[in-house]
Amino acid sequence: MSDAITLRNLHWRAGKEFAIRDLSMTVPTGAVYGFLGPNGSGKTTTIRLMLGMLPALDGQITVLGHVVPDGVHTALARIGYVPERLHLYPGLTVEEAIRYHGGFYASWDAKEAERLRRHFTLRAETLVGRLSKGEAGKLMMLLALAARPELLVLDEPTDGLDPVVRRDVLAALVEFVEKAGSTVFISSHLVHEQERICDWVGVMDGGRLVAEMPMQAFRAGIKRLRVMGKVALLDGAPFAVLARDQVGVREEHWVVRGWQPEMAAWVTQAGGELRDVMDLDLEESFVELLRTARTGEEG
Repeated sequence: MSDAITLRNLHWRAGKEFAIRDLSMTVPTGAVYGFLGPNGSGKTTTIRLMLGMLPALDGQITVLGHVVPDGVHTALARIGYVPERLHLYPGLTVEEAIRYHGGFYASWDAKEAERLRRHFTLRAETLVGRLSKGEAGKLMMLLALAARPELLVLDEPTDGLDPVVRRDVLAALVEFVEKAGSTVFISSHLVHEQERICDWVGVMDGGRLVAEMPMQAFRAGIKRLRVMGKVALLDGAPFAVLARDQVGVREEHWVVRGWQPEMAAWVTQAGGELRDVMDLDLEESFVELLRTARTGEEG
């Protein structure tokens, strides 16, 4: 099995206000896939579709080799899931919630669950309903990791957590990935967190996937160029232009995708003088991709 998740031509609609449109996505087995997008872009809806919690209007979903929704129950037995909101019975204690959750997984690791409980400083006798937001986030991550899943699906797992709790949760995730080698699908609008843990990235906006590529290509291929002189048109450029901004009388800044060093010659031939090529961090690249998707300016 080469891909853990495949979505093909997926459609879903919520009234007249929002729709998932012709969504195709591929998550390679063993990847840590960062699913990025602003709030309301369709990330949670996509996760619910792939886990069989919402029915698609059209398209195909395959998760761990099983077609959803027909084979979703078999797939779910091999998936650890951290939802956007707490989904545990508030009247259970932490210890009871752990034992209850463990009963659903043949792969459940009780020793690992206890190790994580102590590591996260969760008191066994505390009622779930009395946990703080940070403690609840830790407990949900514990339950997902102790199942030893082949696929870990995380929906905004650190949203609203304080920096200390966020660090602890991400550290546990990194440790799990290093040991288990499982596939991780992590949805977030906190772009800077994904840069250091993900090796694939997909960018969602307005119910559409606007980009999908290896993280290395995302980092290396999007640049800001500082160009002097007058370049009238960028038609025929060997790179995609995400943004073009006039900075001074003779200076422009271009944000481009697909940049390679040998392309500098094209800028000269077009009448410009390339003064500098600057790297963008993931958050800057993310913003430029969204801006291009919303304005249709990409060349």
